[in-house]
Amino acid sequence: MPVKKGAEIAPAKGKLGVLLVGLGAVSTTFIAGVEAIKAELAEPIGSLTQLGAIRLGKRTDNRVPAINDFVPLTDLDDLIFGAWDIFPDSAYDAAVHAGVLEKELLNKLRKPLQKIKPMKAVFDQTYVKRLSGTNIRNGKNKLELARQLIDEIAEFKRKHRCDRLVMIWAASTEIFMKPHAVHRDLKSFEQAMRDNHKAIAPSMIYAYAALKSGVPFANGAPNLTVDIAALMKLANQNGVPVCGKDFKTGQTLMKTILAPGLKSRMLGLNGWYSTNILGNRDGEVLDDPDSFKTKEESKLSVLEYILQPEVYPQLYKDFSHVVRINYYPPRGDNKEGWDNIDIFGWLGYKMQIKIDFLCRDSILAAPIVLDLALFLDLAQRTGMKGVQEWLSFYFKSPMTAPGLYPEHDIFIQLMKLKNTLRHLRGEDLITHLGLEYYD
Repeated sequence: MPVKKGAEIAPAKGKLGVLLVGLGAVSTTFIAGVEAIKAELAEPIGSLTQLGAIRLGKRTDNRVPAINDFVPLTDLDDLIFGAWDIFPDSAYDAAVHAGVLEKELLNKLRKPLQKIKPMKAVFDQTYVKRLSGTNIRNGKNKLELARQLIDEIAEFKRKHRCDRLVMIWAASTEIFMKPHAVHRDLKSFEQAMRDNHKAIAPSMIYAYAALKSGVPFANGAPNLTVDIAALMKLANQNGVPVCGKDFKTGQTLMKTILAPGLKSRMLGLNGWYSTNILGNRDGEVLDDPDSFKTKEESKLSVLEYILQPEVYPQLYKDFSHVVRINYYPPRGDNKEGWDNIDIFGWLGYKMQIKIDFLCRDSILAAPIVLDLALFLDLAQRTGMKGVQEWLSFYFKSPMTAPGLYPEHDIFIQLMKLKNTLRHLRGEDLITHLGLEYYD
């Protein structure tokens, strides 16, 4: 565990600023949702921090408090929102443009949403080829841009009288990148920023600025971003918790639910074909092959880790896994994920499973943003730093400590998350050994 059992947790006093990189469909749906919940216009469906409960002790003890009663989380009334975006639209106008939420609901929330105007973004079209905007900051090099962000973070905290901050990347998927020599330590990383090196993507500049400012950082896209040696060292050096990558919504959510079930029953897999159609800005960005490659790597890794073909070669060796994403503008944010799963059972007899998930990407992502903001703040108030593997529950491609493989099974992820909370509060971990009746 990252901290000792029953560690002291600083109280969640004062305002928590939630800084969002990107004020598109996900961010506006999140902000509008929180405002709607605060105004008692809606319920926080999908949020573990708001609706989840946690069992403590033996089953016979009947101790099942709400998570937000069990650990000290920031109240929704104490959240303050800020954002950067390449478009200057307010959160209200951006939400209308995104088309996720009904106009009737947005009009009830117009006043708080119109107050949120995005700061100028660090952006380079080299890394997201299908987008261009006008609300972009300039600097002589990437290190200067990072320093501008650091100053802006401090100014936001002062202006809005925030006691604490968290930053969440909710912007578009960048082109596929691998770790480079300049990522190996902080000195080479900062020199690369001075040199405007191509291995330093905009998302890395935001992550650097957050960590330098002591602000927890979550990466909601599959970008490399903070998952490099230099920034990991900076996070640990400055005592800052980080997590990522790629919000687990839609099709991958289904895979992390279904694949553990197939494996638990020792059912074999010949192939899993997945295709998506979506028409929002994310779909437009992923229409570029370089950005799709980043997303594909994130989505393809899930089944290999869950099914463990090296352990169960009779069942999962050399299964075919194909992922497609197609940009289809009429669909908007209402993504459709089709899956064809070719399985086999007793005596090798073949069977099929078909899934057609008509989901709403931002509706699934918004409660993830809320939970991550509150849990990252909790982690920092507890003195946790570096990669927060217990938050893998929320990601398609979870970050891990060096040398460890990521856990993708959603049920194991949830157990790890809740056991971490039990540990923090000095409670016994739940193992489900079923021995409590024999004590």
